[in-house]
Amino acid sequence: MVSLIKNGVYVKDGRIYESAEAGFPSADEGRENTIAYRTMRAHDISKDPKKMRLKFDALISHDITYVGIIQTARASGLKKFPIPYVLTNCHNSLCAVGGTINEDDHVFGLSAAKKYGGIYVPANQAVIHQYAREEMAFCGGMILGSDSHTRYGSYGCMGIGEGGGELVKQLLSNTYDVDAPEVVLVWLEGAPRRGVGPHDVAIALCGAVFNSGFVKNKILEFAGPGVANLDTDYRIGIDVMTTETSCLSSIWMTDEKVREYYENVGRPEAYKELKLDKIAYYDSAVKIDLSKVECMIALPFHPSNAYTIKELQENPEEILKKVEEECAETLGGKVSLNLREKIIDGKIVADQGSIVGCSGGTYRNLVEAAAILDGASIGNGYFDLSVYPASAPISLAVTKDGTSAKLMSSGAVMKPAFCGPCFGAGDTPANNALSLRHATRNFPNREGSKPGQGQISAVALMDARSIAATAKNGGVLTAATDIEYEVPKIEYKYDRTIYEKRVYNGFGKAESDYELKFGPNIADWPKMYSLGENMLIKLAAVIFDEVTTTDELIPSGETSSYRSNPLKLSEFALSRRVPQYVERSKAIQREDIERRAGKISKEIIYALSKVSDKPEELAKSTDYVSGIFAKKPGDGSAREQAASCQKVLGGGANICYEYATKRYRSNCINWGIVPFTIDKETRFDYSEGDFVFVPGIRAAIVDGKENIPAKVIAKDGVHDILLHVKGLSNEEKTIIKEGCLMNYYASLGKDK
Repeated sequence: MVSLIKNGVYVKDGRIYESAEAGFPSADEGRENTIAYRTMRAHDISKDPKKMRLKFDALISHDITYVGIIQTARASGLKKFPIPYVLTNCHNSLCAVGGTINEDDHVFGLSAAKKYGGIYVPANQAVIHQYAREEMAFCGGMILGSDSHTRYGSYGCMGIGEGGGELVKQLLSNTYDVDAPEVVLVWLEGAPRRGVGPHDVAIALCGAVFNSGFVKNKILEFAGPGVANLDTDYRIGIDVMTTETSCLSSIWMTDEKVREYYENVGRPEAYKELKLDKIAYYDSAVKIDLSKVECMIALPFHPSNAYTIKELQENPEEILKKVEEECAETLGGKVSLNLREKIIDGKIVADQGSIVGCSGGTYRNLVEAAAILDGASIGNGYFDLSVYPASAPISLAVTKDGTSAKLMSSGAVMKPAFCGPCFGAGDTPANNALSLRHATRNFPNREGSKPGQGQISAVALMDARSIAATAKNGGVLTAATDIEYEVPKIEYKYDRTIYEKRVYNGFGKAESDYELKFGPNIADWPKMYSLGENMLIKLAAVIFDEVTTTDELIPSGETSSYRSNPLKLSEFALSRRVPQYVERSKAIQREDIERRAGKISKEIIYALSKVSDKPEELAKSTDYVSGIFAKKPGDGSAREQAASCQKVLGGGANICYEYATKRYRSNCINWGIVPFTIDKETRFDYSEGDFVFVPGIRAAIVDGKENIPAKVIAKDGVHDILLHVKGLSNEEKTIIKEGCLMNYYASLGKDK
């Protein structure tokens, strides 16, 4: 159902060519003919075609990220929002943890929208991406969001999810800098069978490309005859999950269905046909035969852990045992996951179902789930089902057309627009429960899991249709293709009046004298030091997992309530993966503060004496910082706190073989954390407490040296190691030199 073409391909007149024909343009010329490059070039102010400098049309953030972004921009000289900036409230909208602090953030957000001229979407009105789809996206546009699932490509609008620092740059009229990316053609053919939904296609795609890095940091461009066979809800359901492939962004060809969508949401001017009308070159390709896609399930602990429901039903013992073993290995035996106890009389029985968020809560998903459950009962046992429409307009529509009534009559619970179940702040499963979710992620350390406290739950991703089929069978795993139902011929009737009554739209109407409203938990960033001449890194965490997610670097769930307080939030850093990390880092930070005051610790003297005859003198010009080694850190969320918490605790460096995503590496840079890499053949068998001394690091960064010799001071002696810092732009070099993005803007000495 999914096949990969590793070599470059051309598309001409609706046909794929795997080699150039006479008269075809060069690869570089043909790449410019893709929809992706035409879109990016319209936003690119760079004079170097290989180094893009992009300016976006709009920005969007939610209530876990916007306080920190605004505080950073404010400290850097922000006067007003130069482009539309939407502040949604869909992550901390439960206001259930930490007293008043969540609602304090919302009050701050509205006051910031008034002061700087922003757009404020109150709690429970919409999840971040549904609001963007309905009110912000337009063909040929580009939107930057501080959430990794910023994807609007199927509406002809390129969305990129990044850490907050990149939004700060846009707020200060700077640019998003990226090497001109490769483009991967995703060629769709055929039409999906009844019961096969967008999550099935997305899970199949993730399973085919993620582990090999086939599309990492590239643009996916969807085209082909199969596009016409998908409605716009189906397309966005696939598109939003492209984040889980590790691509940079996505874009689709547009057609009459997209035009009708924009007319329905009252913005017909947002439509423009995007098509391949010239010979276009793609660096590689993915072909998907939609007619052959089956109902899928992504087992813990990644969306790429993909199986067909049929093969899981046929071989549950072996497959679930493998998941249990992977859990034990990944989480170091801290918890015991027993999925095989879910096999009852040869069938897998789940404990929970949830249809939620930017991927699950779309109108068409809810309509088809209701059609499957019409007249049925989910039963009165352990299995329960929650349904979250993605926006108030969708909730209103399913109320008016009877969809909600069908779902509620089956025993499902209808809830407001909310992202929580996707990251562990809602519908938290019981220990050892199996939860089936049409949501975006199923990483470890999400959905309530706390391995350090012996708590674990297992989340499997499935399409809303198969979740409904499973609910109809009382929790027994069931593919929607095995259920007889009629697909209702009703269409989404968008009603904007809810937004008109509740959303504050202040773009272009900044009230500079308006006072920001601070709650007691909203704190400024602590002082950040500029980069010293040399760096002594003490390893505070050494992680040999194949991939380390941002959920491990800074857990989601209840920690989100403290995202507006850098010091309090930093206490959670790596808490579910390396619980000792925080205290180790704080101890190193205390010694560095004392060093700056002239009191040099015995530990610093010990380490530097291994590389210098004058350790006390060398210590005066050597930053003493904590560091993390991980093989491949940063998969998952765009949250900048995965890096900023390290910095707040005195972190100065990451060392890895490669970064899982560009956005995590960018977060490190924007917080002044040196993003070192080492060659894949370099053996790194050092442990917590060992040191890495990097002489001349400041000069190396400033001069653009990409290969930096260093010394590892380990328990068994001193070893040479070659560190790399590759591909830094001039601005990134200065940010690292100055110590962080805020310091960089302060050093410019001019208002933005």
